[in-house]
Amino acid sequence: MLKIQNVSYAYAAIPAVQDVSLDIQEGEIICLLGPSGCGKTTLLRIIAGLEKGYAGGVIYDGRDIARVPVHERDFGLMFQDFALFPHMSVADNVAYGLKRQGKSKHEIAARVEAMLARVGLLGYENRDVNMLSGGQKQRVALARSLAPNPRLLMLDEPLGSLDALLREQLIIELKEIVKSVGLTSVYVTHDQKEAYAIADRVVIMNAGQIEQVDTPQNMYHKPKTAFVASFLGLLNVFDIATTPELDQLITLARLQVTDATHLLIHPVGISIADNGSLKAISVDAVIESILFRGEYFQLELRLDNGLVLNTNVLSASDFAVGHQVQLQIQLQAFRPLS
Repeated sequence: MLKIQNVSYAYAAIPAVQDVSLDIQEGEIICLLGPSGCGKTTLLRIIAGLEKGYAGGVIYDGRDIARVPVHERDFGLMFQDFALFPHMSVADNVAYGLKRQGKSKHEIAARVEAMLARVGLLGYENRDVNMLSGGQKQRVALARSLAPNPRLLMLDEPLGSLDALLREQLIIELKEIVKSVGLTSVYVTHDQKEAYAIADRVVIMNAGQIEQVDTPQNMYHKPKTAFVASFLGLLNVFDIATTPELDQLITLARLQVTDATHLLIHPVGISIADNGSLKAISVDAVIESILFRGEYFQLELRLDNGLVLNTNVLSASDFAVGHQVQLQIQLQAFRPLS
């Protein structure tokens, strides 16, 4: 449906997007994920038509849309700051795009009612948007974006200004609404958990380039580069050349790391106590620290050769700092990275 072909863009000779190519399928939610300054918002703005003078092509339904003005692309936009019209009521905000399309009063009224019902704000038509909560404002912004029946929905950190609990609630609702209308979407965020929750595929960007494109589950379990693993918050990413302590584990696991520069030992593949698995190696370690992380406890463990690994356990009642334990490291936990 949408093809990004070798797109590059620079601000004052400083590269922001560098030779990016990406295919987006109809009905798919693609999440552009990465740290501040990685180029994800710039790429979104290029797709929207808000940035000109880029190299490469943006192809929609087989047509290069470089010369198509923003208002003629029929793309919906949602932003972190809501961008609602403060002098308009809820209904007038939602109706704005429909009026620009020249819809009749009857069509506008019916569409506004349908969209407010979809976002759970039926009965709020005459409310002053300045009197709404942050979550309600974002629902109005979503209704306004959906009302003109856009061909593509683009969302730039739409939940970034909301508190954590509200974000958790709205991300579920947002995905359900977008999927229910079958709308192709490009979603920008720097929060990996948000990306996991909403995306069909995640695109991780770094320094203007794409590091990896994959499903959320594959991205988490099978990162391809050290940057991806580290950005996703995975612990136990080591530089092979500067970490000789890895040699013992590489030998035990019979790994081939010739073409790799880094090694990830995935925390989900590390457990304490011998489970007799034939697809694991056993090593002794001492518990260095125990950190409560809310949903789990993070254990920092030092091997006899000095290498420090981390793993997570649901309960730490059986462990204490200084205790000697035996680790089982699944062979599938070892992931050579570039």
